[in-house]
Amino acid sequence: MMREWATVVTWQHGVAQVRCEQRAGCGGCHAKQSCGTRILNKLAPETQHHLEVASALPLVPGQRVEVGITEGSLLRSAFLVYMLPLLGLIGGAAIMQATVGTDPAAACGGVAGGVAGFLCARYLARHTHETHNNQLVILQVALPPSSLHVRD
Repeated sequence: MMREWATVVTWQHGVAQVRCEQRAGCGGCHAKQSCGTRILNKLAPETQHHLEVASALPLVPGQRVEVGITEGSLLRSAFLVYMLPLLGLIGGAAIMQATVGTDPAAACGGVAGGVAGFLCARYLARHTHETHNNQLVILQVALPPSSLHVRD
């Protein structure tokens, strides 16, 4: 299970909208100066991701929750996003090269196959999003900010 802490933005009718902040690197090691992930994250602007998660517990804005998703779901998503367009590109180029036999036709077939693979991935992502295995789940709920009091 892949886990990440998020902040609740809103909660209405059993659905919480949460915000996950992008970290500057994976935080998995101490190679901060030579880490390629950290360097690439510095180039991109800071981003926040807003996600919807089902929650039977009432949540308040500002509350922290730990959300999780299964590794299998993450791998299926990566396959959809990366492999289907790539397979479409290679397949379209190969078909056009075999039938027409010219490089411009193979290039056009590659572009058409890549676009077809992207559209196929988009269609499958929309229709498999609702399955139970692809849903985010709330694993832990922190105390709401109003219940924490600091005494002098």
